[in-house]
Amino acid sequence: MKEIKTEDAIGSVLCHDITEIVKDQRKGPRFKKGHIIKEEDIEVLLNLGKEHLYVFEKDETMIHENDAAEILCNLCFNEYMKKSAISEGKIELTSTIDGLFKVNREELFKVNSFGKMMIATRQGNVPVKKGDKLAGMRIIPLVIEKEKMQQIQEKIQKPILKIMPYQIKTAGIITTGSEVYKGRIKDTFTPVIVEKLKEYGVEVTYHSLSLDDHEMTTSKINEALKLGVDLVLCTGGMSVDPDDKTPLAIKNTGAKIISYGAPVLPGAMFLLSYKGDVPIVGLPGCVMYSRRTIFDIVLPRLLAKDLITSDELALLGEGGLCLNCPVCTFPNCGLSKG
Repeated sequence: MKEIKTEDAIGSVLCHDITEIVKDQRKGPRFKKGHIIKEEDIEVLLNLGKEHLYVFEKDETMIHENDAAEILCNLCFNEYMKKSAISEGKIELTSTIDGLFKVNREELFKVNSFGKMMIATRQGNVPVKKGDKLAGMRIIPLVIEKEKMQQIQEKIQKPILKIMPYQIKTAGIITTGSEVYKGRIKDTFTPVIVEKLKEYGVEVTYHSLSLDDHEMTTSKINEALKLGVDLVLCTGGMSVDPDDKTPLAIKNTGAKIISYGAPVLPGAMFLLSYKGDVPIVGLPGCVMYSRRTIFDIVLPRLLAKDLITSDELALLGEGGLCLNCPVCTFPNCGLSKG
C-alpha cells in the first residue's frame, strides 16, 4: 500500500475501511475496503479527519488485514461456531448451540505474544448459549508480512477454541440426613438441585433419601448407577462432623476420588469423584442456600463430560471468593476464573 494526500486520491482504491463515529447514533465503516474514491468523497473524508489515505500498491510479501483475520479465524474456528463478515479488519465468532466454551490458553498466549496480531475471547470453561459472542480477532497494522502469518499457522496447535455440547441428560439425587429421612424437617435441598439441572435440560430420574449412614448411602448410590443415570449427586453430609458420612459412602462405591475440598467459597467441602465415566459428586450444604457456589462452576463441565482434574480444581482459588454482588451476573463475573 502507499500513502497519498486525500485531495489526490480520486480514482484510487482504498485498502482499508474508514470508520465514522457519530455520538449516540452510529459507529461503523463509512467507506469500505475496495471503495474507489470519487470527487464527492473528498470533502466527507476530510471531515472525518482523513488528510491522507492508504491505497493499494501490490506487494506479494504482505497480507492485507482482512486476509490475515481469516487466517487467525481459522486457528479458532471449528464445529458449533459461526463467523461474522469481516468488518474493519475484524472477524467475530458466535456459538451455534448451548454448550461449554473451552479455550486452549497456551495456544492463545502464543498468538497474542507473537506480535502484530490478537485474538480476544470470553472466559473459558463457562456455559454459553446459542448466539453468544465467543471471540474476535484481527491484526494490529493494516498489512502484515506473509511470512509472519505462515509462521503462526505452523506454530499453533488447532483449534484454539472449542464448544462442547452437553451430553449428560439424566441425574440421580441422594438426599442425606437423618432429620430429613425421618421427616423431622422438610427437604429443601433437592428442589434447588432440580432447578439448577433443569436449566441445562437434565432430568432427575432417580431420587432417594438416606440416613446419616454410610452403608445406606453407598447402597443408594449403587442403586442409581444400576438404573443408568449419567450423573449422581449426593446432597449434605459433607462436613468433618462425625455424623457426616457422605464422603465415606462415595469412596465405598469404588469411585475414584478426584478431590475432597475445593478452594472456592461457598463450596469448600465439595467432593468430586468418577465411577467409570459417571461423575459422583458430594455437594456441601451451601449449595442449598447460596446463590452461586462451586457447583455452578463445575456443573457445565460435568454435563459436557469434560474431565476435571484435581489440578484444575486447585487453580480455582484465584477468583474463588464469591462477592455476593447485589445483582448476580454469573458466569459473566470473576468467580473462579482460575
